[in-house]
Amino acid sequence: MYPNDGFRELDRRECLRMLAKAPVGRIVYTRFALPAVLPVNFCLDPGGAVLLRTSAASELARAVDGAVVAFEADAFDAAARSGWSVVVTGRAGVVRDPAEHARLCREGPRSWVPSPEEVFVRVEPDLITGRELVGGRTMYGVHLAS
Repeated sequence: MYPNDGFRELDRRECLRMLAKAPVGRIVYTRFALPAVLPVNFCLDPGGAVLLRTSAASELARAVDGAVVAFEADAFDAAARSGWSVVVTGRAGVVRDPAEHARLCREGPRSWVPSPEEVFVRVEPDLITGRELVGGRTMYGVHLAS
């Protein structure tokens, strides 16, 4: 998909492995009919779903419940000109099952800004894509010096 341009496409397993290492990602959703991006801490469920924890009264919880969203996480080394990016696209939903909520209180993401009433948002992955930039910028397979 990225012939000779320094990028390598990541398979699903690699994408999930990379996501599991990232402390923060960005959720992309629709706010007042416009794209909105919000940095969030998260964790992955065993099946690869992205889990967020937020205030029950938050705009985020209301805006994403039942909506298709994108979630992106990445890591970069500017000096080495390398890094990776993974995007999860799927339907988000507030976890309403009391037993599942209790489980996520024990095993789910920890809120960086706790609130009195928190909910969990699960993004079920319909599509997971990722790519890795290896060895800095290249053109036609030749490394470019700065």
